[in-house]
Amino acid sequence: MPRSVNSVASRARKKKVLKQTKGNFGSRKNVFTVAKNTLDKALGYSYRDRKKKKGEFRSLWIQRINAGVRQYDMSYSEFMGKLDKKGIELNRKTLADLAMNHPEAFKAVVDKVK
Repeated sequence: MPRSVNSVASRARKKKVLKQTKGNFGSRKNVFTVAKNTLDKALGYSYRDRKKKKGEFRSLWIQRINAGVRQYDMSYSEFMGKLDKKGIELNRKTLADLAMNHPEAFKAVVDKVK
């Protein structure tokens, strides 16, 4: 009996990989075995960095809150401690937005905490 090969499916798999590596440099975009390795690495990085992005945003918000609070002679940790003690439940994202775009509202929050 002759060997049966499903060339339609294997070609489709290769096309899918090569389509995803479009835009890469050199043989990374058109040699299947190299493209496959590149794609595996890239998908791993994208998975890792989707998780990492959340931490990076949190640290950005903390920096912005710290910069906003320093104008009123207070440190970030001191501010967050007093905020918790007063029972004001504003998250870091909101506080950072207030510090950047609405300084008068942020000042009202700081005054309430002091």
